Amino acid sequence: MRIFLTGATGFIGATVVPELIKAGHQVTGMTRSDAGAQALIDAGVEVHRGTLEEPDTLRSGAEKADAVIHTAFDHDFTRFIENCEKDKRAIAALGSALAGSDRPLVITSGTGMGSGEHGEPATEDVFNTSHPNPRIASELAGNALLEAGINVSVVRLPQVHNPYKQGLISPLVAIAREKGVSAYVGEGRNRWPACHVSDVALLFRLAIEKREPGARYHAVAEEGVSSREIAEALGRGLKLPTVSISPDEAAAHFGWMGMFVSLDMPASSAKTQVRLNWHPTGPTLITDLNEARFV
Repeated sequence: MRIFLTGATGFIGATVVPELIKAGHQVTGMTRSDAGAQALIDAGVEVHRGTLEEPDTLRSGAEKADAVIHTAFDHDFTRFIENCEKDKRAIAALGSALAGSDRPLVITSGTGMGSGEHGEPATEDVFNTSHPNPRIASELAGNALLEAGINVSVVRLPQVHNPYKQGLISPLVAIAREKGVSAYVGEGRNRWPACHVSDVALLFRLAIEKREPGARYHAVAEEGVSSREIAEALGRGLKLPTVSISPDEAAAHFGWMGMFVSLDMPASSAKTQVRLNWHPTGPTLITDLNEARFV
């Protein structure tokens, strides 16, 4: 297939590119910069100039494709709500280019959208439409397209990692350096799911090839790594003490990350593994943190 990939030079997209090419697909990647364009050319990818802020550039890229994978997202979490709404508009634009066809669109969301009750792991068949996380806008946009007859499916992401980047954990490094301690909240029992970026890239390929409207997949290798384990790994790498802080101190200590650090967000991928015959094999989150070079 000729696949249009947004976020093609990003952390996840840059790993999706070789996964798609290896499987025989042609890839057109979106970028806004000259440096990004050169990186795509070097990777054997056709360049499409565009930005999330310009929906027409998204639409024009999707119009020429047999399938679309949308991994682009503005990760400025100080403007998180605004960026989630921007993603909603981007998804609508991509979908409009696919109207009247069965060409598939795979969008991206977070595993929290499938959260259950009483601390149960999030699952693929659950969509919590009242979830307080603003990222719900992405799946609501996908649902609107699905109702309009567009072939949309969703890959929900946990903390995606390698030794150089680890999702929401990466900002904790800067906070730990600033504060002089690697902290967790309370007993640090709250859990975050995780998956190595190479396994995530494989899942995106399998999802686009499956072409199943309305499917939700969880890119989860580890259902939940405790915040204390994460803080201890960061402490070892940064050579800083690991400490517990009270919930009342979290906002002041972590800043904008305070809304995330104490959340318990376990997630399962059992159904995804069966439906797509996807079995993650990459290193664990703690393994990558232990191998990280915090410079």
